[in-house]
Amino acid sequence: MSTDIALIVLAAGKGSRMKSDLPKVLHQIAGAPLMVHALRSGAALEPARQILIAGHGADQVEAAAKDYDPELEIALQSEQKGTGHAVAQAREALAGFEGDVIVLYGDTPFIRPETLEAMVAARTKHDVIVLGFEAADPGKYGRLITDGDALEKIVEWKDASAAERAVTLCNSGVMCASATLLFEMIDQLSDDNAAGEYYLTDVPGLARAAGRSAGVVVCDEAETLGINTPLELMAAGQLFQDTMRARALSDGVKMQAPDTVIFAYDTVLGRGAEIEPYVVFAPGVSVENDAHIRAFSHLEDAHVARGAVIGPYARLRPGTEIHEDAKVGNFVEIKKANIAAGAKVNHLSYVGDAEVGEAANIGAGTVTCNYDGVLKHRTVIEAGAFIGSGSMLVAPVRIGADALTASGSVITEDVPAEALALGRARQVNKPGLAARLKAHLLALKAKQKG
Repeated sequence: MSTDIALIVLAAGKGSRMKSDLPKVLHQIAGAPLMVHALRSGAALEPARQILIAGHGADQVEAAAKDYDPELEIALQSEQKGTGHAVAQAREALAGFEGDVIVLYGDTPFIRPETLEAMVAARTKHDVIVLGFEAADPGKYGRLITDGDALEKIVEWKDASAAERAVTLCNSGVMCASATLLFEMIDQLSDDNAAGEYYLTDVPGLARAAGRSAGVVVCDEAETLGINTPLELMAAGQLFQDTMRARALSDGVKMQAPDTVIFAYDTVLGRGAEIEPYVVFAPGVSVENDAHIRAFSHLEDAHVARGAVIGPYARLRPGTEIHEDAKVGNFVEIKKANIAAGAKVNHLSYVGDAEVGEAANIGAGTVTCNYDGVLKHRTVIEAGAFIGSGSMLVAPVRIGADALTASGSVITEDVPAEALALGRARQVNKPGLAARLKAHLLALKAKQKG
């Protein structure tokens, strides 16, 4: 796409119907704020500029926006005086910009990049492009009155005639025009209306009055879904999950019970990957072809390579890298660790801040003791090492290639390659002491009851 495109994303509203102190655009679907979904759609156009209009909760909105993209520009709408007024706040940021501008809404998360591309393409024919949708229940949406793909006017429901109310083509509010024309028309907006606000929807009419043309691009109604209430947020989240599941299945992902698998906004699954029931993908996860994620596993900010097997009941935390054919089994937690090809961490273990070499084997109940209460420390387990069950590896520590630690050991020093390390006290048996101790305890218990 052309780099002569700017995005303006409106994210200033309070969203009082959400019944929350959190600004509306920061409510999440699939692990990302609503506004991030809108920004991601626009990012597919490779825009030269991106301006987010913040207002209510501006500090929170700006912080979340910068977490998503530190280069994102923020403009402040200190008073909420309508959508046209909101767009006007981007004027200074776009001073001298001569390309096209697309106006998106931070509470409308599902517009597809392909739809935005169609709007940009339609600009070769019309000066202003409005995104419309055929509504199953038009209700009180503004109606788009058209002649072919030309937009004659936008009529608000309260001002529409009976014939105009019968029209089902409705206005989404999303708009595309050159920056020059957009701000020229915004300068002509009036707040002479019941709400005393400046409406962006007046721009196409003003453009036509000035001898310019307006057109319509039509998308599926689901793309224009706006979020205003907790119930709508829940429904939108469900719609997102259904869409992601269908897309994964069509891409060749195997799922036995897709309705139980939870996706994040950026989940990537390769062809032939198998996902068992009740798997949760938090943000930042990619799973390569033919990997197998078994039931009840939770993955976040992790990469799983081809042929690896994860779970059941495994947790991959941020910074985890699982290489080809590695195995992470039941009730295992991995954090900020690199598990090399063919390595196994099969049972009831915690591996954090670690390097595990090729074909190494981590026995059940092993813990890399990575935290001293202040700092984190790294454990290195080299290729072919065998860590006996119940080993405590007190970092920083290195286990050499093909070394072995005895079960139940506490390892506090480096272990050379091919060495056997034992770090446990010698066992001592006291004949008859168990029976005498039990009798003593039972006597104490009886005395307490008496």
